[in-house]
Amino acid sequence: MPILVIENDRQTPAGIVGQALAAGGAELMTLRPHECEAMPESDSGFEGLVILGGPQHAGDEVGFPAFAALLPLIRAFHKEAKPVMGVCLGAQLIARAFGERVYPFGGMEMGYLPVRLTADGRRDPLLRGLNPEHRIMQLHEDTFDLPRGAKLLMTNGTCVNQALRVGATTYGFQFHLEVTAKDAKDFASDCWSAVHRHFGDRAAAVAEDLVRQVDAHHEEGAAFCRAVTERWLGLVAERRAFVEQPRRRRVFR
Repeated sequence: MPILVIENDRQTPAGIVGQALAAGGAELMTLRPHECEAMPESDSGFEGLVILGGPQHAGDEVGFPAFAALLPLIRAFHKEAKPVMGVCLGAQLIARAFGERVYPFGGMEMGYLPVRLTADGRRDPLLRGLNPEHRIMQLHEDTFDLPRGAKLLMTNGTCVNQALRVGATTYGFQFHLEVTAKDAKDFASDCWSAVHRHFGDRAAAVAEDLVRQVDAHHEEGAAFCRAVTERWLGLVAERRAFVEQPRRRRVFR
């Protein structure tokens, strides 16, 4: 199952999402569009799309012109019911692809903050049966409006739109479910200018507390990530089986 992975920044790789996909038999093609690697012109040859996080603002097509090509690519995968997973910036780009805005919410969510399943989340194929609340790594300054017809799957009291589904197979997660323990511990230093801008003299203490949170909550977030990614890959397999059915019928006629 060939999966296209858009890596927007080398400091936010596929992590546990990538590990779970590979373990499930997926073949990952990682593309770094901001390093001048050409974006595919269509979804052809791929069965799913993963869009990772990064420090970019999702609306900055001047600074990051690759976004102009990525948005129609998201819509192309969605139109063919090829599963899409967006993480943090990736979720914001999904919202933009369906005509909604992305904007600063006035603060910064950082650390293993609680997120809760909504009623739609409890019924969702990727989330049903999971705990109603999870602590998962957050690091973002922006939020997004929910596209028309989308389902809100997870929420919290700071940024309402924490996870969404558009149609049956396009998912966005505002939080960093993919992050490894090492990458989570490095997040504050990797994004120090933004952390210092938001927390000022408290920034060093906030960064130290983040390390303690990783030790306390990372495995909970990792277990959530593995469960969700395995189920998402199941959607990829289901679509493949559906597409192949007419071919099988023709063979036996």
